[in-house]
Amino acid sequence: QVQLVESGGGLVQAGGTLTLSCTASRRSINFHVMCWYRQAPAQKRELAATMDYAGKRQYADSVKGRFSISRDNVKKMVTLRMNSLKPEDTGVYYCYADFIGSEYWGQGTQVTVSS
Repeated sequence: QVQLVESGGGLVQAGGTLTLSCTASRRSINFHVMCWYRQAPAQKRELAATMDYAGKRQYADSVKGRFSISRDNVKKMVTLRMNSLKPEDTGVYYCYADFIGSEYWGQGTQVTVSS
């Protein structure tokens, strides 16, 4: 069984920066895609950023230019650096990874941006 462990959430003022990290418990798996989803209160979970094994990145329009995703394929880690945070970025952020049809989710980490 693979576990994804997230860290780095917290409370920050608008305009501030936070960096989220997610590490997989098994290093023998080469995940195809590693992503960050987020879910605002009373909203559906949405994809914020994704990065595949080859390094291709994609971002939601709402975070383009502010968020940056990176990954370390050796350490099985994915990181989300969030700049210029806005109150609407508030929510629970989830790490996601897939490997040959198997999907894995982290437990979520809370990000709160105060105005």
